[in-house]
Amino acid sequence: MHAENHAFGLAVVFSVVLLVLSVAAAGQTAAPPEETAVVFGQNIRYFEAGQGPAVILLHGLGAVKEVWLPSLGALSGKYHVYAIDQLGFGRSDKPLLEYEIATWVDFLQGFMQSQNIPKATIVGNSLGGWIAVDFAVQHPDMVDKLVLVDSAGLTRGQGGAPIPLNPSSIAETRTLLEGVFYDKKIVTDQLILLVFTNHMRNNDGYTIQRTLAGLAHPQFEDDKLKSIHAPTLVVWGRQDQLIGVDRGEKFRDGIPGAKLVVIEQCGHAPQIEKPAEFNQAVLDFLGK
Repeated sequence: MHAENHAFGLAVVFSVVLLVLSVAAAGQTAAPPEETAVVFGQNIRYFEAGQGPAVILLHGLGAVKEVWLPSLGALSGKYHVYAIDQLGFGRSDKPLLEYEIATWVDFLQGFMQSQNIPKATIVGNSLGGWIAVDFAVQHPDMVDKLVLVDSAGLTRGQGGAPIPLNPSSIAETRTLLEGVFYDKKIVTDQLILLVFTNHMRNNDGYTIQRTLAGLAHPQFEDDKLKSIHAPTLVVWGRQDQLIGVDRGEKFRDGIPGAKLVVIEQCGHAPQIEKPAEFNQAVLDFLGK
């Protein structure tokens, strides 16, 4: 797979994989009431819980704020936690524009300003991690700490096994999901049907399409890592087949002072597959 196709493939993977994770997460933890912020005239939906220093949770491409439900309760005991549907996804507005990393960076800044949050810890999974990294580069004064979870944003490394780049059938969806989870028992017939059905109902196809078009020539973050000075935790699933743990090591080595926690027997989304270990790693980091 060429590097350009690799970027496309990962983006499609994020869109479908994190959609299934949102379904799984929604069944685990009750959600708080949904709130709405108006950012640049667009309605941004979010969950809010707890009091204390601000922590903002960013999902990946094609996902929704519900992917963070297994972490919301654990983190909100000591922190003021926001989980947002990023522009173009979930129940947030979906304007017809070219979606780029810079788009979501602008909307994250706008969201923080709308909520009077001068500084926050930014936690991002997959594409959300890419956005978090770029936000830390562009707005260092607004970032307290940074948590990158199996994050995209670097040039190609290990992982990225051949998979259906744009699954459009039950069989292709099954093939994709079996490459996502370390625990294959998660990939049940019922879950595959839920993913396939919700992928069509989510109505974010235009967002995904335009994001994929932009990723034909992505602006990777490799050369920017050294400019990040926020305390950084990198969390990775050891068996992530989509983005190999060597990318986590590169984030650790490239960001001054960054720490890497690798979770064993875990795939691409530790907050779902290993929530207890993930939450403990984040709480330990935030408590220092």
